[in-house]
Amino acid sequence: MDRLNIIGGAELNGRIPVSGAKNSALKLMVACLLTDEPITLTNMPSLADTRFLAQLLETLGVEVYWPKGESTCHLNAAELKSTIAPYEQVRKMRASFNVLGPLIARSGHATVSLPGGCAIGARPVDLHLQALEAMGADLKVEQGYVKAAAIRGLKGAHIVFAMPSVGATEHAMLTATLASGETILENAAREPEIEDLADCLNKMGAKITGAGTSTIRIQGVEKLHGTTHAVMPDRIEAGTYAMAAAAAGGDVTLDGCPVEALGAMIAKLREAGVTVDADEAASTLRIRRNGTRLKAVSVSTQPHPGFPTDLQAQFMALMSVADGTSIIRETIFENRFMHAPELQRLGANILVRGQEAVVKGVPHLTGAPVMATDLRASVSLVIAGLAAEGETVVNRIYHLDRGFERLEAKLNACGANIKRLSGEDE
Repeated sequence: MDRLNIIGGAELNGRIPVSGAKNSALKLMVACLLTDEPITLTNMPSLADTRFLAQLLETLGVEVYWPKGESTCHLNAAELKSTIAPYEQVRKMRASFNVLGPLIARSGHATVSLPGGCAIGARPVDLHLQALEAMGADLKVEQGYVKAAAIRGLKGAHIVFAMPSVGATEHAMLTATLASGETILENAAREPEIEDLADCLNKMGAKITGAGTSTIRIQGVEKLHGTTHAVMPDRIEAGTYAMAAAAAGGDVTLDGCPVEALGAMIAKLREAGVTVDADEAASTLRIRRNGTRLKAVSVSTQPHPGFPTDLQAQFMALMSVADGTSIIRETIFENRFMHAPELQRLGANILVRGQEAVVKGVPHLTGAPVMATDLRASVSLVIAGLAAEGETVVNRIYHLDRGFERLEAKLNACGANIKRLSGEDE
């Protein structure tokens, strides 16, 4: 199993290109199921998760042309040969569950495995299923599968979410495009990725307004057509590299950065003493720290436009070396502090109390072997390793490959010393 060997202590200087957003790309790929015409997605990130989903789409009958190393993916669902998404594929990645609604909307029936467990909490699909039922889908859960039918088609509905779930909002929006009549989603999630999906669907002929606000309206249409769409840049990847530069010190510019989507993070970095130059027009974010120690800053994760839960672990790594005490509250997912014990192995002083962590900054961290527990936790250990003295080895980095494209290459180009080791090197 691959692992990363990191020699810490080097400043980062240079430019890092931001890849397409994983969380947007996955739902954009699913949109191909809604039409029998070709969809072309550019700025596609080549990740374990996006490649897993491509395999599932091929199982359903989608023609996928996406050569390795290329950022353009061609999808053609002219004929679906199956409406069954098996457990062996859905269990690899939760987002693949979102094929359920589009399959019902296109074919009138579908059988999709429930997604497996997740290291960062329960994350149930109840809100997804409630939205589909509201649109007229007849659902049964049997032997770990959702068996769904809407023989007379789906109908528009007024859906009020119990919480602003990103996945449920996107799933309902995808499905409602082909439902008859108007669907209104209230207490909808407001993440930029939802706006990106709505933009693509509208290019395909959908009639969606209000994406990015808490109320989204979808006027159903009879048919969608093909289109070409560029995946938005990944705000979580951009935020991660910004924190890596802040932790290691130096001067790094992020190119192709979704500046507007990172307001909450930029404010916290500036509060901590990082120099941040944000140029929305040029889509660049410049991060500078000249070696002076950062100030401790507290943060609470919130739905967008608040501080993202997907940047919480990275921020904890940064605060581990700040001057003072910070309190980090996780309000989105339970059990999302599993990186704390691993950061402690590097010398961090962190006390976890339920859904909050008290981080007392230390002057420096010291390299040690650590283990990744999930995607965002794994990259927090990379950030800590860059700031630590000596050698850090991050094990189980298959988590990293799910969400970060060419991570070590991008950081090494700025002066980091990271080497990927295969299992044979042990």
